[in-house]
Amino acid sequence: MKKLTSNSHWDLAKKIAFRFFFIFFILFIIIENNGTYPFLSVIMTYPTELLHKIIPWVGKHILHLSYNITVFTNGSGDTTYDYVVVFVIASISVVGTVAWSLLDRKRTNYETLYYWLTVAVRFYVGLMLIQYGLVKVIKLQFPSPNIYRLTQYYGDSSPMGLAWTFLGFSKGYNLFMGLAEISAVLLLFRRTMTLGAIITLMTTTNVMAVNYFYDVPVKIVSTALVAMTLFLLLNDAKRLAKFFFTGEPVSLPVIKPPDIRKKWLKITKITFKILVIGNALIYGFVNVLASSKQYGDNAPKPKLYGLYDVDLFTVNNDTLPPLATDPVRWDQLVIEWEGYARVRHMEGNVSAFYTKLDTVSHKLDFTSRDDTTNKYSFDYTIPDPGRFNLTGIMGGDSVKISMTRKELKNFRLLNRGFHWINEYPFNR
Repeated sequence: MKKLTSNSHWDLAKKIAFRFFFIFFILFIIIENNGTYPFLSVIMTYPTELLHKIIPWVGKHILHLSYNITVFTNGSGDTTYDYVVVFVIASISVVGTVAWSLLDRKRTNYETLYYWLTVAVRFYVGLMLIQYGLVKVIKLQFPSPNIYRLTQYYGDSSPMGLAWTFLGFSKGYNLFMGLAEISAVLLLFRRTMTLGAIITLMTTTNVMAVNYFYDVPVKIVSTALVAMTLFLLLNDAKRLAKFFFTGEPVSLPVIKPPDIRKKWLKITKITFKILVIGNALIYGFVNVLASSKQYGDNAPKPKLYGLYDVDLFTVNNDTLPPLATDPVRWDQLVIEWEGYARVRHMEGNVSAFYTKLDTVSHKLDFTSRDDTTNKYSFDYTIPDPGRFNLTGIMGGDSVKISMTRKELKNFRLLNRGFHWINEYPFNR
């Protein structure tokens, strides 16, 4: 393999900036892999365990945080741990840039390293967006509003919950978002990189905006995706500005790869690229399709699935009237996932339970998720498809609960549908 031959001379500021972003992006990609490069996840198993010790130490002894870091990256990518990781990466990048600049002062340019950095960034951004795109096309990331969302008081929803409900409502919008993100596949090829970066900049900026303004805990990664996409466009920034704002014709040169002369290296490179892209598209699609049968809209429903309005609530043979101030009487029962249930009380408070169903003896046991010592045992009957009754012991009291199954299609959000013609806005 020969190095790129170039007579270009980078000025000092450009070389320093490149050194910083080379170190920062490479470290970020390695540490915040997010499953993009499968082999990195395996390689980083032990280093991640080491980071789980180093980062809390930095938080305590360097940053002097008022609390210990005990929570690591999970469903949230914006934990204290993640922010300290970014701080450490930035610090290493600054120190590394200074050392690199002192040791490599005579270097005229970094054309070869620039090429390989664009490869790492292109595939990191592209593969990650393909993953996110697939779970939107299959409608897994944003499932349709579930029973809990439909019955939750609008003002009690979190900003993120509101965003998930909005985005999950429409299959068409999910498909649109998914295809826009999957178009990041254009980043994986040098000749379509600029077009892919332009499209990707729009999609990643929108994702970042939602994350920031709806408090979705993926702010760090989404910001990095925007920054990396801007980096890919930076080389063509002047030419693009000239094209869009002057109308003058421009030519966008394709980044030249290193000259690989050995045939086996060329074959290895092409094979590896095909395997990586094939894994992202084919295996990714199959994996997401399989996951959709366990989660999201296509997940199997439990046997007692439904929303039940409580008509009659009797405690020790005393019927409790449906008073809006009553914290004991049930208003609604929601059974949506296998092994789980939620109860909305008359005064609006919601209790979550683990459930155990025995369809042979027709028994349904409740265990409070907040206090597992708090358990209820019921016998259940289904007189007809629209009725559901519970009889048993709750807190030492004899309880009888009679309920009516509520049809979800009666919710306006689900039955409004699409209309080409609207004589007036329908925004109730």
